[in-house]
Amino acid sequence: MPPMSAKQFARLARIVHEDTGIYLAETKRGLLSARINRRLRALRLADYSAYCDMLDQPDSAEERRALLVAITTNVTAFFREAHHFDFLAQQVLPPLLAKARSGGRVRLWSAACSSGEEAYSIAMTVLEAIPDAARHDIRILATDIDPDMVLKARAGRYSEERLHGLSSARRAKFFTAAPDGLAIRPEVSELLRFGELNLHKSWPFSGRFDVIFCRNVVIYFDVPMRQNLWGRFASVLNPEGYLMIGHSERIDGPAANRFRAVGTTAYKVAQDRADQSN
Repeated sequence: MPPMSAKQFARLARIVHEDTGIYLAETKRGLLSARINRRLRALRLADYSAYCDMLDQPDSAEERRALLVAITTNVTAFFREAHHFDFLAQQVLPPLLAKARSGGRVRLWSAACSSGEEAYSIAMTVLEAIPDAARHDIRILATDIDPDMVLKARAGRYSEERLHGLSSARRAKFFTAAPDGLAIRPEVSELLRFGELNLHKSWPFSGRFDVIFCRNVVIYFDVPMRQNLWGRFASVLNPEGYLMIGHSERIDGPAANRFRAVGTTAYKVAQDRADQSN
């Protein structure tokens, strides 16, 4: 197959950006071609221009979804960036659990859950604080743009390699034996609701969240998309709700004054800014 030309790359990068907000610099041309070559072989297309032509057709939704799956990077682990879970347990959850015990609604969101490790780590942290969490109105939404990852996350089965670094106590408490490794116990998974969601598109929920985890995601977005996302998160957080972001990310742009830093890459909606619109 001929190498991907600059023009072909520009067409594909435009499609990716339109659909996901992900910005692909010219330096990513080789990576992009490597990621989608399998799709061209499966579709028996001669070159990247033919693939672009297919993606530009009105009935291309399914293939655009396949392209999205091909280009997304899924790097995750249980209790990755452990300081966030320590902060969640020690600072965030105590008042939220008191709220739940008094009949209040508590919602947490893993906004780019990948294969589920982050979402299940949140659930384990909640259950360590309140073992009977399922009896209260506490739920964790876990979403990802990649439908294959959502299926894996929902299944809740992990190989020994994926469980590296997880303590023996947590393995015993929250997992059960499975043929290919370990499986999440039902009392953990019943706190979670998994779904496919593109952060660049509309969000199909109306309720607000107490905590949002969106870590190591905006590094793939251009500046307007990133800054818009911060504002959207502020708008769906409860007053003084929390946002956890990746170690190399910072809140910037117009929404920056709607948050205040309260820990390492942990932010809280400023009380006097909580009701501002995006």
